[in-house]
Order: sequence, then structure tokens, then C-alpha cells
Amino acid sequence: MSSRHLILGRTTDFITGRKIDDTVDEQVRQKIARFLVEKKGYQKEDIDARRKIRLTVDGNAGETMVDFIIKPGGTPFILINFAPGSIVTRERSTLAAARLVEDYEIPISVITNGIDTHVMDTKSGKIIARGLDKIFSKKEAFDKIAELVLEKISEARLEKERRILYTFDVLSEKECNDFRCSKF
Repeated sequence: MSSRHLILGRTTDFITGRKIDDTVDEQVRQKIARFLVEKKGYQKEDIDARRKIRLTVDGNAGETMVDFIIKPGGTPFILINFAPGSIVTRERSTLAAARLVEDYEIPISVITNGIDTHVMDTKSGKIIARGLDKIFSKKEAFDKIAELVLEKISEARLEKERRILYTFDVLSEKECNDFRCSKF
């Protein structure tokens, strides 16, 4: 976690049961996790929390994390990322993550700040719904998965997605931390 987050103590992750740092951002993530289970009908086992993505671009390595991967029946179907502030600025990196985290493109990408939410078709990158309540329920996800053909992405496209995600998540995190550290 970035050094720019104020740690309020420790809390227990709703999905994994592990102890984690409690921050304002983490409190929103925990509300989203509860929403997915209590309102959308997912089991905790249907949700991968804090999945890391390792990236190498031009010999430089870095790591980022996606908040949730929803996988009803074991098939990753929805990727959800939380980011405070304007979600429009995080749409592209969320799409890149959904194209990189598995061996195929995760069909649905969601970016939310806990208030505003964009549900996107990963293939086209278009917003298909707005609002946290528009995330597919477990039943709706199963219905959609039944009609899907999961596609691999070309290596040339994957390289572009790596560069996008590396720039948005790895480089911007490093710059933010360097700036913060150098000013205080």
C-alpha cells in the first residue's frame, strides 16, 4: 500500500478473513465486498480479492493489484476496481487489468469510487451501465457466462495493455510516492 494512505489501525478483510491495514479507501472496499455478497448473491468463494498483476515493460518490473475478480462457477467474469476521486481517469487502466489478469479478457470491467460506478464491456471499452446496483447479480452472471465465448488477446495487444497498466498504476504510484517523500 502506498505511503500516502493514513493507516487507521487494523481490520479484518470481509472476503479473506485476513488482517489488513484499515484506511479510508479500505473501508470503501469492504463495503463493496459486503454489497457483492449481501445484495448481489455472491459467495465469498466466488470473489478473488487483491489479485496481483506482475508487469514487465522495457525490462522494468512492477506490480499492481485488482480489488475484486468475480468468478461464479469458477469462471472469472467481472473485474472490479476501486479508486477514489474521478473514475473516468481510471477506466482505461481497469480495462487493461481485465485484459491482463487472466489468460483471456475478463468480459465485464467495473470502476467505482464507492459512489459513482461505471460497468464496462471489456471488449469494446464502452460503458454499459452506471451505478453499483447495475453490477450483475450472481444469477445474471451465470446467465451471461452460459452464452460467452472467452477469447485470448494477441501478444501485440497484450504488450500495449501492459504499457498502459504499467504507466497508470506502477509509474504513477512511484511518482506520487517520490513526490510525497521528497516534499516532507
